[in-house]
Amino acid sequence: MNPALRDRILRKLDELPDDRGYQLLDYIEFLESKYAGKTAMSPNAFERFAEGVEDTLRAGKVSASTIAETMGLLNRAVGVLSGVAATGQKIATDALDAAARATGERKAATAPAGPPASPPAPPAAAEKAPAARAEPKGKGKP
Repeated sequence: MNPALRDRILRKLDELPDDRGYQLLDYIEFLESKYAGKTAMSPNAFERFAEGVEDTLRAGKVSASTIAETMGLLNRAVGVLSGVAATGQKIATDALDAAARATGERKAATAPAGPPASPPAPPAAAEKAPAARAEPKGKGKP
């Protein structure tokens, strides 16, 4: 949707009472089910829960003002829970990074300090030659 059209729709929405807003939401969901070319972003678990509560209240014929108050409370709760979840994820990421660094430091401490020692020099040629066999006494050449 182009930004100018989106802004115009939002201005019109701000003027509507809540009960008309819910009617409009129903119509938009109907249009989406019939004609949407691409799927909308799927809400996270907290948003799905809040939308489920809202749909249940609407199906129970609860007044629009009561639904609006309830949704305001739920939206604040969702904001808090999202913040808690983000903080938990950050803590877990930091803990994994610290563990990886500690493991890397431990490996560096046990590794040899310098380059590997050069291999020993090969034995001299004289050492490789077989020893001369001693001839038994008395059986030599004349």
